[in-house]
Amino acid sequence: MKITFAKTTDAPIIHDLMIQAFMEYENEVPPSSALEETVQSVLTALDDGEQAIICSIDDEPVGMVRFRVKEDYVYFYRLAVIPIKQGQGIAKKLLNSLEMYAIEQEKPMIQCKVRMAVPKNIALYHSLGYRIFEEEIVYKLNGFALNVVAMVKQV
Repeated sequence: MKITFAKTTDAPIIHDLMIQAFMEYENEVPPSSALEETVQSVLTALDDGEQAIICSIDDEPVGMVRFRVKEDYVYFYRLAVIPIKQGQGIAKKLLNSLEMYAIEQEKPMIQCKVRMAVPKNIALYHSLGYRIFEEEIVYKLNGFALNVVAMVKQV
């Protein structure tokens, strides 16, 4: 497994990995907004300070995580591993790399938000030392209310 920090030219790779991974949520109500993103929206985000880490196996991208460095923490989102490679420790490797980066940046915490309707993701983060610190309802533009938990890990 090889971990690399993404460049803006990696926007198509980031988008492709994200779409492959998030297709499992296309029939959720509401579907994941990740599925509405485009290569251009990813590129725009990267140009606006977003960063990403990509995991490759044998030079083939298999997973990624997008994130932003905040004042006191690192906030990640859109953690994605292609379906055929899920369950092989790739998400854990990506998050471990993100934790090392947070330490290097002297950020004591990593945070994320997770849909309450996806308990497997909450369980994954719990297994890595994350804890729920807040529950909230996020209102989407289409009027849907989404129950989410905010999770944090001290690094």
